[in-house]
Amino acid sequence: MEKCVFIHTNERQWLGALVAEYSFKRNSRNPDAFAVKFIHTRDYPFLAAKEGQTFLRGGTTRDWRMDDLQSFTPLRFLPPKLMNYSGRAVVTDPDVFAVGDINELLDRDMQGKAVLGRHRSAKEGKAYQVATSVMLMDCGKLSHWDTESDFDALFRFEKDYKEWMVLAYEDPAMIGYLEDCWNDFDHLGAETRLLHNTKRRTQPWKTGLPVDYTPADKFKDKPLLASLNRLRAKLFGEYGLLGHYHPHPDSNQEAFFFGLLKECLESGHVSEALVRDEMAKNHVRHDAFEVLERTPPLAEQPALAA
Repeated sequence: MEKCVFIHTNERQWLGALVAEYSFKRNSRNPDAFAVKFIHTRDYPFLAAKEGQTFLRGGTTRDWRMDDLQSFTPLRFLPPKLMNYSGRAVVTDPDVFAVGDINELLDRDMQGKAVLGRHRSAKEGKAYQVATSVMLMDCGKLSHWDTESDFDALFRFEKDYKEWMVLAYEDPAMIGYLEDCWNDFDHLGAETRLLHNTKRRTQPWKTGLPVDYTPADKFKDKPLLASLNRLRAKLFGEYGLLGHYHPHPDSNQEAFFFGLLKECLESGHVSEALVRDEMAKNHVRHDAFEVLERTPPLAEQPALAA
């Protein structure tokens, strides 16, 4: 198929990925015009081969952990190869859910650019950075992308993970920018096309669970705090003392996710057994079925009213 949506994921975000898959087809006027495929960490052993090894991230170093919530991120650069460097592809994180029709993005005039994504930050000096959690790609223009080679370069300290993730190594002339609504960071409004529950601590399906991700590096210029953080991880484990996931501050976004999940269960797209298994693994909040009981159908949710 010439058009495909790829959702890259790992075991910890598998339920989110399945719900995301459902949302893309549900909310498209022409769901047969594109395929949806998963890129799962279990299928790419070059990631696990680096377990515990040190790589460059944000000018400092970090150990690679497959059990981190976001160990799937290097896989977001694979779609051009998977498409045989032809056609159009969209790649999304597993915590991105379609509110609008993804065909509008897949059919967009890219004006000769190779890749489109929203601005990652509005801060001065970061305007060039692309939020690669959602990208539209003209795969024929990205034949130079070699995910495994670029991943290996992180561990030789030849490339920095953060620079790689924001497309800093790409030709700026080949990058275009999308409206924020195509990767709406924890905002659900009338203009939202793709909702991204990007703040990990408030992902609606994880409320109350122990944190299982490594916080962003914010101690680059604070060596004492950096040392204390390393000591914390050494004494109490990688995620020790990091607390628990918090409720999402926007109840409408929780209702949207669980409204989608309710339809997934009703249609058989997701089984009750799978949800309960994910709960047992601490991948999904333990009160998920209680939340489903109180969640109104999507058609009755005021935030989604046309």
